[in-house]
Amino acid sequence: MLPRAAPPPPAATPAAAPATADVVIVGGGFTGLWTAHYLLEAQPSLEVVVLEAEHVGFGASGRNGGWVSALWPVGADTLARRSGRENTLAMLAALRETVVEVGRAAESAGIDCGFHRGGMVAVARSAAQEARARAEVAHADTWGVGTRWLDAAEASERLAASELRGATFNPHCARVHPRRLVDGLAASVRQRGGQVVEGARVVAIEPGRVRLEHGGQVSARHVIRATEAWTPRLPGLRRVVAPVYSLMVATEPLTPEQWSTIGLGDNEVFTDHRHVVIYGQRTVDDRLAFGGRGAPYHYGSRIRPEFDHDATVFADLRATLTDLLPQLGDVRFTHAWGGPLGIARDWHPSVGHDPSTGLGWAGGYVGDGVAATNLAGRTLADLVTGRHTPLTQLPWVGHRSRPWEPEPARWLGVNAGLRLARAADHEETRTGRPARIGRLLDALTGH
Repeated sequence: MLPRAAPPPPAATPAAAPATADVVIVGGGFTGLWTAHYLLEAQPSLEVVVLEAEHVGFGASGRNGGWVSALWPVGADTLARRSGRENTLAMLAALRETVVEVGRAAESAGIDCGFHRGGMVAVARSAAQEARARAEVAHADTWGVGTRWLDAAEASERLAASELRGATFNPHCARVHPRRLVDGLAASVRQRGGQVVEGARVVAIEPGRVRLEHGGQVSARHVIRATEAWTPRLPGLRRVVAPVYSLMVATEPLTPEQWSTIGLGDNEVFTDHRHVVIYGQRTVDDRLAFGGRGAPYHYGSRIRPEFDHDATVFADLRATLTDLLPQLGDVRFTHAWGGPLGIARDWHPSVGHDPSTGLGWAGGYVGDGVAATNLAGRTLADLVTGRHTPLTQLPWVGHRSRPWEPEPARWLGVNAGLRLARAADHEETRTGRPARIGRLLDALTGH
C-alpha cells in the first residue's frame, strides 16, 4: 500500500529502448501495463514496448488509495443525456465486471496484491449527509447499481464511525495493494515477452514514433499515450487534463483489539458523504491508509516533487480520520505521501485509437482509475488489434473533452471548485442542512 521510499536501484545494465516495435506505450502505470498485458494475451507475437520516464508505478498507479471500484466520475443521468440509456447501462455493467476482472487477472498472473472484494461503505454523519446518501440510493435503484442503505446499527458493524446516522453500501468495490499490483503487472508483461523500459523519458508523441529525451526515437505502427497527470508536459497537450493533487497518510499497524473497535472486518474501503473527497482502506498489513483532496492546483499544470508533501493537508487528513474514528486515540501516523491525478474539463474519462494515424490514448480518470485503467487496457487491446467487441462500443470510446481554459482561468476555476467543496461542508456543519452551493458543485463536476 505504501509508496516506495525511493526508486528501485538501477539494473547493472539498464535496458535501452529499441528502435522499432509494433506498439509503443508511453507511461508505465496501470493504463500502459494493462494495455501491454492484454495486447500480449491477444497476440503473443506482437512487439510491445512500454516506456516509463521514472520507474513503473511512479505516478498515481503506485500512490493511490487502492480502490478497485465501479465508480465513475460522470453521473449516470449526465452520461445518458450524452449517450442514451442503453449505452449508459452498458458502461455501468462494464465497470462492475471490471472489478471482478482485476481480481481474476491478478490471480491468473500470480500477483499477490491483497485483492479482496469487500465493497465500499460510505457513512452519513449529519442530516445533510444522510439526505444526500438516501437520494443516492434512490437514484442508484433507477440504474441497477446495487447501492443500498444501511441503518446506523448495520453501518456500525462495517465502520464504527462517530456521529453515525447510517451509510450507503456498494458491493462493487475491492481493496488492493496498488504498489504490488503495478509491480506485478510489469513483471507479467516482461514474462509475456513485452519490454518495459524505465528511465526512458518521452518528449513528443507523433504518428508512427515517439521522440526521447537526449535524442533517439522509437518507431511503431501504434503509439499509445498513457501519461495521465503528466500529459500536459507533452507538446500540444497542455490543456487536455488538469493535474490535481491528492494526498494520503497511514497509521502504524493496528492491533486486533483496535480493529475490533473500528470494523472493516471484510476489508471494506470507506468514505463519507461530505463534499470534499476522502477515502480509506484497511491495508494488507493492518494499517489504516487514508487520503483526500484539499491540496491546491498549481498554476500552469505544474508537477513538482515538493507538491507531493503539504504539511497542512497532511495535518487535516490526520485530524479528519481521528474525528471520523475517535477510538484511534493517539495512534501513530508513520507515512505521508501524495501525487497528481488527471481531470478532463468535463470530468469524463476517455479511451480511443485512430487507425489512420495509429495514435491511441486513455486517461482522465479523476481518481477512479484503479479499475477503469483495466477497462481501458482491454479496450485499447481490442482497438489496436482491430477487433469490434462490446468494449469498443462503450460510450467513453472516442470521447473528446473540450480543452481546459488557458491560465489564469484554469488556476482560478479549479481552485475555486476546491474552495466551494470546503465551503459546502462548513455550511452543512454549521446549519445541519444540505448546502445550497452543493448543487453548483454537482453541475460543475458532471453530476
